[in-house]
Amino acid sequence: MEGKYIVIEGPIGVGKTSLATLLSMEMNARLFLEKAEDNPFLTDFYKDKKQSAFQTQIFFLLNRFRQQQELLQQDLFKRATISDYIFDKDRIFAYLNLDENELGLYEQIFSLLDGRIVKPDLVIYLQAEVDMLVERIKRRSREYEKEITREYLADLNEAYNHYFFHYTESPLLVIQTTDIDFVKSRTDLEDLIKQITTMKKGTHYYVPLSSRK
Repeated sequence: MEGKYIVIEGPIGVGKTSLATLLSMEMNARLFLEKAEDNPFLTDFYKDKKQSAFQTQIFFLLNRFRQQQELLQQDLFKRATISDYIFDKDRIFAYLNLDENELGLYEQIFSLLDGRIVKPDLVIYLQAEVDMLVERIKRRSREYEKEITREYLADLNEAYNHYFFHYTESPLLVIQTTDIDFVKSRTDLEDLIKQITTMKKGTHYYVPLSSRK
Protein backbone atom coordinates (compact mmCIF):
# COMPACT_ATOMS: atom_id res chain seq x y z
CA MET A 1 0.00 0.00 0.00
CA GLU A 2 2.91 2.41 -0.53
CA GLY A 3 1.93 5.80 -1.89
CA LYS A 4 -1.80 5.48 -1.27
CA TYR A 5 -4.01 8.23 0.13
CA ILE A 6 -7.08 6.63 1.72
CA VAL A 7 -10.02 8.59 3.12
CA ILE A 8 -12.71 7.34 5.52
CA GLU A 9 -16.01 9.21 5.28
CA GLY A 10 -19.55 9.09 6.62
CA PRO A 11 -22.01 11.03 8.80
CA ILE A 12 -21.42 12.16 12.36
CA GLY A 13 -21.03 9.22 14.75
CA VAL A 14 -20.48 6.52 12.12
CA GLY A 15 -16.98 5.64 13.32
CA LYS A 16 -14.66 7.34 10.81
CA THR A 17 -11.91 8.23 13.25
CA SER A 18 -11.95 4.84 14.98
CA LEU A 19 -11.57 2.95 11.71
CA ALA A 20 -8.97 5.38 10.34
CA THR A 21 -6.90 4.97 13.51
CA LEU A 22 -7.23 1.20 13.43
CA LEU A 23 -6.26 0.93 9.76
CA SER A 24 -3.29 3.25 10.16
CA MET A 25 -1.85 1.00 12.86
CA GLU A 26 -2.51 -2.21 10.93
CA MET A 27 -1.17 -0.85 7.64
CA ASN A 28 1.70 1.19 9.09
CA ALA A 29 0.22 4.29 7.50
CA ARG A 30 0.42 7.97 8.39
CA LEU A 31 -2.75 9.11 10.23
CA PHE A 32 -4.32 12.46 9.31
CA LEU A 33 -7.30 13.46 11.46
CA GLU A 34 -9.75 16.34 11.31
CA LYS A 35 -10.20 18.24 14.58
CA ALA A 36 -13.83 19.34 14.54
CA GLU A 37 -13.65 20.43 18.16
CA ASP A 38 -11.28 23.26 17.16
CA ASN A 39 -14.21 25.12 15.56
CA PRO A 40 -15.22 27.83 18.10
CA PHE A 41 -18.67 28.25 16.50
CA LEU A 42 -19.71 24.60 16.65
CA THR A 43 -21.48 24.60 20.02
CA ASP A 44 -23.50 27.69 19.07
CA PHE A 45 -24.33 26.11 15.71
CA TYR A 46 -26.04 23.09 17.26
CA LYS A 47 -28.03 25.41 19.53
CA ASP A 48 -29.10 27.80 16.74
CA LYS A 49 -28.20 26.59 13.24
CA LYS A 50 -29.65 29.54 11.33
CA GLN A 51 -27.78 32.09 13.42
CA SER A 52 -24.38 30.39 13.37
CA ALA A 53 -24.34 28.27 10.20
CA PHE A 54 -22.31 30.56 7.93
CA GLN A 55 -19.44 31.33 10.29
CA THR A 56 -19.32 27.68 11.35
CA GLN A 57 -19.10 26.52 7.75
CA ILE A 58 -16.52 29.07 6.65
CA PHE A 59 -14.31 28.20 9.61
CA PHE A 60 -14.53 24.52 8.68
CA LEU A 61 -13.81 25.25 5.02
CA LEU A 62 -10.70 27.32 5.68
CA ASN A 63 -9.44 25.05 8.44
CA ARG A 64 -9.89 21.96 6.28
CA PHE A 65 -8.09 23.70 3.43
CA ARG A 66 -5.18 24.57 5.72
CA GLN A 67 -4.97 20.95 6.84
CA GLN A 68 -5.01 19.77 3.24
CA GLN A 69 -2.14 22.10 2.42
CA GLU A 70 -0.17 20.48 5.23
CA LEU A 71 -0.94 17.13 3.64
CA LEU A 72 0.46 18.37 0.31
CA GLN A 73 3.78 19.09 1.98
CA GLN A 74 4.16 15.44 2.99
CA ASP A 75 5.55 12.77 0.68
CA LEU A 76 2.45 10.77 -0.25
CA PHE A 77 4.44 8.52 -2.56
CA LYS A 78 6.59 6.86 0.09
CA ARG A 79 4.07 6.01 2.78
CA ALA A 80 0.33 5.39 2.82
CA THR A 81 -1.77 8.09 4.46
CA ILE A 82 -5.20 7.53 6.02
CA SER A 83 -7.56 10.41 6.84
CA ASP A 84 -10.95 10.54 8.56
CA TYR A 85 -12.44 13.09 6.15
CA ILE A 86 -12.54 14.16 2.52
CA PHE A 87 -12.34 17.87 1.67
CA ASP A 88 -15.54 17.67 -0.43
CA LYS A 89 -17.55 16.83 2.70
CA ASP A 90 -17.60 20.55 3.41
CA ARG A 91 -20.08 21.06 0.57
CA ILE A 92 -22.39 18.36 1.94
CA PHE A 93 -22.76 20.34 5.16
CA ALA A 94 -22.90 23.68 3.34
CA TYR A 95 -25.85 22.66 1.17
CA LEU A 96 -27.60 21.25 4.20
CA ASN A 97 -27.15 24.28 6.46
CA LEU A 98 -26.71 27.50 4.45
CA ASP A 99 -29.40 29.68 2.92
CA GLU A 100 -29.32 30.70 -0.76
CA ASN A 101 -27.34 33.92 -0.29
CA GLU A 102 -24.81 32.32 2.04
CA LEU A 103 -24.41 29.39 -0.33
CA GLY A 104 -23.60 31.69 -3.26
CA LEU A 105 -20.74 33.30 -1.33
CA TYR A 106 -19.61 29.94 0.01
CA GLU A 107 -19.39 28.49 -3.52
CA GLN A 108 -17.19 31.35 -4.64
CA ILE A 109 -14.73 30.63 -1.85
CA PHE A 110 -14.90 26.86 -2.29
CA SER A 111 -14.17 27.08 -6.03
CA LEU A 112 -10.97 29.02 -5.31
CA LEU A 113 -9.72 26.32 -2.95
CA ASP A 114 -10.89 23.02 -4.40
CA GLY A 115 -8.40 22.89 -7.27
CA ARG A 116 -5.49 22.94 -4.82
CA ILE A 117 -6.55 19.80 -2.94
CA VAL A 118 -5.05 16.31 -3.20
CA LYS A 119 -7.64 13.80 -4.43
CA PRO A 120 -7.69 10.44 -2.57
CA ASP A 121 -6.72 7.15 -4.19
CA LEU A 122 -9.57 5.43 -2.34
CA VAL A 123 -12.62 6.60 -0.40
CA ILE A 124 -14.26 4.31 2.15
CA TYR A 125 -17.82 5.43 2.82
CA LEU A 126 -19.29 4.20 6.11
CA GLN A 127 -23.06 3.98 6.37
CA ALA A 128 -25.26 3.40 9.43
CA GLU A 129 -28.91 3.67 10.39
CA VAL A 130 -29.90 6.92 12.12
CA ASP A 131 -30.76 5.17 15.39
CA MET A 132 -27.26 3.72 15.45
CA LEU A 133 -25.71 7.15 14.87
CA VAL A 134 -27.76 8.59 17.74
CA GLU A 135 -26.60 5.80 20.04
CA ARG A 136 -22.94 6.15 19.09
CA ILE A 137 -22.98 9.93 19.56
CA LYS A 138 -24.65 9.53 22.94
CA ARG A 139 -22.11 6.90 23.95
CA ARG A 140 -19.05 9.04 23.20
CA SER A 141 -20.61 12.01 25.06
CA ARG A 142 -18.85 14.97 23.45
CA GLU A 143 -20.03 18.25 24.93
CA TYR A 144 -20.49 20.09 21.63
CA GLU A 145 -22.57 17.21 20.18
CA LYS A 146 -25.21 17.13 22.92
CA GLU A 147 -27.54 19.46 20.98
CA ILE A 148 -27.53 17.37 17.79
CA THR A 149 -31.07 16.25 16.98
CA ARG A 150 -32.21 13.01 15.42
CA GLU A 151 -33.85 15.04 12.63
CA TYR A 152 -30.56 16.70 11.77
CA LEU A 153 -28.78 13.34 11.67
CA ALA A 154 -31.50 11.94 9.39
CA ASP A 155 -31.09 14.86 6.99
CA LEU A 156 -27.31 14.52 7.10
CA ASN A 157 -27.49 10.78 6.47
CA GLU A 158 -29.67 11.37 3.42
CA ALA A 159 -27.30 14.08 2.13
CA TYR A 160 -24.30 11.76 2.48
CA ASN A 161 -26.09 8.93 0.68
CA HIS A 162 -27.06 11.26 -2.16
CA TYR A 163 -23.52 12.60 -2.50
CA PHE A 164 -21.80 9.23 -2.60
CA PHE A 165 -24.43 7.70 -4.88
CA HIS A 166 -23.12 10.13 -7.50
CA TYR A 167 -19.43 10.06 -6.47
CA THR A 168 -16.98 9.09 -9.25
CA GLU A 169 -13.73 10.98 -8.54
CA SER A 170 -11.98 8.04 -6.82
CA PRO A 171 -12.54 4.32 -6.28
CA LEU A 172 -15.26 4.01 -3.64
CA LEU A 173 -15.78 1.24 -1.09
CA VAL A 174 -19.18 1.39 0.64
CA ILE A 175 -19.59 -0.32 4.03
CA GLN A 176 -22.84 -0.65 5.96
CA THR A 177 -21.52 -0.54 9.53
CA THR A 178 -24.71 -1.11 11.53
CA ASP A 179 -23.84 -4.75 12.20
CA ILE A 180 -20.04 -4.54 11.94
CA ASP A 181 -17.52 -3.72 14.64
CA PHE A 182 -14.00 -3.83 13.20
CA VAL A 183 -12.54 -3.14 16.64
CA LYS A 184 -14.01 -6.35 18.04
CA SER A 185 -13.84 -8.55 14.93
CA ARG A 186 -10.25 -9.25 13.94
CA THR A 187 -11.41 -11.48 11.10
CA ASP A 188 -13.53 -8.73 9.52
CA LEU A 189 -10.73 -6.19 9.95
CA GLU A 190 -8.17 -8.39 8.19
CA ASP A 191 -10.69 -9.12 5.44
CA LEU A 192 -11.37 -5.39 4.99
CA ILE A 193 -7.64 -4.68 4.64
CA LYS A 194 -7.43 -7.38 1.98
CA GLN A 195 -10.36 -5.72 0.17
CA ILE A 196 -8.64 -2.33 0.35
CA THR A 197 -5.37 -3.60 -1.08
CA THR A 198 -7.12 -5.22 -4.04
CA MET A 199 -9.55 -2.38 -4.86
CA LYS A 200 -10.00 -1.50 -8.52
CA LYS A 201 -11.77 1.41 -10.18
CA GLY A 202 -15.45 2.08 -9.59
CA THR A 203 -17.77 1.55 -6.64
CA HIS A 204 -17.74 -1.64 -4.57
CA TYR A 205 -19.87 -2.74 -1.60
CA TYR A 206 -18.13 -4.51 1.24
CA VAL A 207 -19.80 -7.52 2.81
CA PRO A 208 -18.04 -8.64 6.02
CA LEU A 209 -16.54 -12.10 6.00
CA SER A 210 -18.65 -13.06 9.03
CA SER A 211 -21.85 -12.40 7.02
CA ARG A 212 -20.95 -14.41 3.94
CA LYS A 213 -22.25 -17.90 3.37
